[in-house]
Amino acid sequence: MTALVVAASLLVGVSLGALGGGGSILTVPILVHLAGQDVKEAIATSLFVVGVTSLAAMVPHLRARRVRLRTGLLFGVFSMAGAYGGGRLAAYVPGTVLLVAFALMMLATAVAMLRTSRRGQERGRPARGDLPLGHIAVEGPVVGAVTGLVGSGGGFLVVPALVVLGGLPMGIAVGTSLLVIAMNSFAGLAGHLSGAAIDWPLALTMTVTAVAGSLAGGRLAGHVPQDVLRRTFGWFVVVVGVFVLARELGPAVRTLPVTWAALGVVLTAAVAARLRRRSSRAA
Repeated sequence: MTALVVAASLLVGVSLGALGGGGSILTVPILVHLAGQDVKEAIATSLFVVGVTSLAAMVPHLRARRVRLRTGLLFGVFSMAGAYGGGRLAAYVPGTVLLVAFALMMLATAVAMLRTSRRGQERGRPARGDLPLGHIAVEGPVVGAVTGLVGSGGGFLVVPALVVLGGLPMGIAVGTSLLVIAMNSFAGLAGHLSGAAIDWPLALTMTVTAVAGSLAGGRLAGHVPQDVLRRTFGWFVVVVGVFVLARELGPAVRTLPVTWAALGVVLTAAVAARLRRRSSRAA
């Protein structure tokens, strides 16, 4: 089991370094399902691992000038208050509710990323230098609250915000998000420490392994096309979100006919939307 946790921690680091998110999406399920921790202990541990790993992962991006410091620092400052408050609130919310909310948020964000079109860049729209302050003031506290509440570093929300609303290239959004993730993670951890303990030997082992993976992921990000990164990020979040949701809903919900009917409707709508987009492009 320890070998599996270490191997999975390496993947956490690669995800953070290459995609600017996904680390905490993986870390919480790893700690719950592989290390056997309860949800609230896993969330607190995840915030420590992801916070430290994000700082390390940011270094190669910073050297390659893929970090917008002003946007990252402002977004981080606005979201830290929400992260701390979410961490304190998490002590009063059942663990299953936290994970279900986590999975649903992941899926909603993945859809937003996958629907983001490259048409704006193809038409020659220049990327903005920084995300507007008004957007940061609104989105920062929301991202922070999610971070603290469900143990997510927030990258799966920050990256889409920087790409969709900020108009930043995916590579720069990835690097900038790591600064926000680190700030959010430590603020959320401060809120959790009053109600959850951390297994420090396990946390440090995972952190060292994840940092090594993040450095490799950061180098990889500089050689992968922007659109490939965006789509990889979106589908990665879909897969993990479905897995977490399936585990938490339990067999009673999974065997209900209405569950499969709803899933069929969603899949049909997704396929229809895909075909409609292809036909419009062909026309």
